[in-house]
Amino acid sequence: MLYPLPVVMVSVADAAGKPNIITVAWAGTICSDPPMVSISVRPERYSYSILKETGEFVINLTTRQLCFATDYCGVKSGRDVDKFKEMHLTAMPASMVKAPLIGESPVNLECQVTQVLPLGSHDMFMAKVVAVHADEKYMDEKHKFHLDWADPITYSHGTYYTCGEKLGTFGYSVRKK
Repeated sequence: MLYPLPVVMVSVADAAGKPNIITVAWAGTICSDPPMVSISVRPERYSYSILKETGEFVINLTTRQLCFATDYCGVKSGRDVDKFKEMHLTAMPASMVKAPLIGESPVNLECQVTQVLPLGSHDMFMAKVVAVHADEKYMDEKHKFHLDWADPITYSHGTYYTCGEKLGTFGYSVRKK
């Protein structure tokens, strides 16, 4: 019942360079120094063996505009379809890993797996973030990034949602007025 969750598209590439995308709702930050994230993937998923083989992936944040592609990449298997082609997504070269970035995503996190933890239905891939890319169109004049301008989406019990209105900022409850 820990919902809503961010929903992300994770891109991978096998040893031969063939790319794939898997949609993941079980993803998150696990450490800030060094920057680390985790994703949890079922062993029977097509991308699972690629993750195990290469130890690399890219987390691509999703938006309202990417919602259809996000859902498609979660229900279709890369064994059967080229998701980049079918969803008209742009596979862009990453700077530190072989897995491609999704060009339409506002933020891409290049990741290198440090540990795989078998948990039951899913295995958790813990990874170091080795590079971050943010689309310049979401930067203000002071070069501050505004993810809210991208209209990010979340996932809750089979439904996708946008994030809604801003309620406050970190520390607002104790800030002097």
